[in-house]
Amino acid sequence: MANEFTPLHVFTTRNRLFMLSIANPSQYYQIFLAQGVGLGVGSGLLYTPAIAVQAHHWKSRRAFAMGSITTGTAFGGIILPIVLNQLFQSIGFAWAVRASAFVVLFSLAASCLLMKSRQQPDMPSPSDAPREARVSFVALLTDVPYMIATLSYFLISWGLFFPFFYLQLYAVLHGIDTKLAFYTITIMNAASLPGRVLPSMLADRFGPLNIMIPMCFVSGILIFAMLGVQTVAATVVFAVLYGIFSGGFFSLLGACISAFSKDYSELGVRLGFVFFLSAFGPLAGTPIDGALLQGDAFTWWKSIVFSGCALLLGTSLLAVARYMLVARKGTRRL
Repeated sequence: MANEFTPLHVFTTRNRLFMLSIANPSQYYQIFLAQGVGLGVGSGLLYTPAIAVQAHHWKSRRAFAMGSITTGTAFGGIILPIVLNQLFQSIGFAWAVRASAFVVLFSLAASCLLMKSRQQPDMPSPSDAPREARVSFVALLTDVPYMIATLSYFLISWGLFFPFFYLQLYAVLHGIDTKLAFYTITIMNAASLPGRVLPSMLADRFGPLNIMIPMCFVSGILIFAMLGVQTVAATVVFAVLYGIFSGGFFSLLGACISAFSKDYSELGVRLGFVFFLSAFGPLAGTPIDGALLQGDAFTWWKSIVFSGCALLLGTSLLAVARYMLVARKGTRRL
């Protein structure tokens, strides 16, 4: 798997944003193809190389380097929703989306120029590794700790995104002002900045799995705590805490997967395989949450219990995978 950005990555992502700006709002399939399928494919092409390529340039601070990449997502989640909301009111949907597409085009063009795999002899590029040294899918499927971790990432993703999609609606239906409810996602993204940076720094010292497991465990407990969120103060506190602890999952995922790799030649394949399977988690999890709300009744406890249990079950499986990896590598610093 190539670990460099190419013009295809830029074209796929920015072109789909421009296509969204000309989509007919009365034709749902146009929006689905542009925003759902097209942008999803483009983001997938971008995310794996952006994470994997960092491992080629770092040894002692690899987790921090890989985790720092994800802070851009959190920072964008703070700025873009507010900017787009203002642009929608001033210049309309089409040109607001085009403006964001130009920003994405500039950013991705800069990424293409700045990022590449490291070519030093002591840390060879995956494309330079001997064919017999490259990992096969058979080896991945028979790597029991890795496959258990892959399943755990799917389950964690199954429940982790519930507050990101439904906290605004939950807040409004519990009497929170609509303006404050709009900013709950911004608050979570802002709080996830330290939640992504600090765990990555700790992971270089204590091991990424040792940090991710408690972060995901607390995130699961916080989802259950949503049952008691009824006031403005409770909503803000929940958004801050969930942003911090859920941010650890996003920042440490790449470093945790690298712990299962034997060398750099297989890191890209392992990352891509996990990201492919775990992507089905939020794809299925959020519609299930919506179905559990049961229309106008909004039975919140069902969605909360489903998401919290999925997250805690995934965390438990990740702990099992870590235990098996400790036995394999003979070290607890994982």
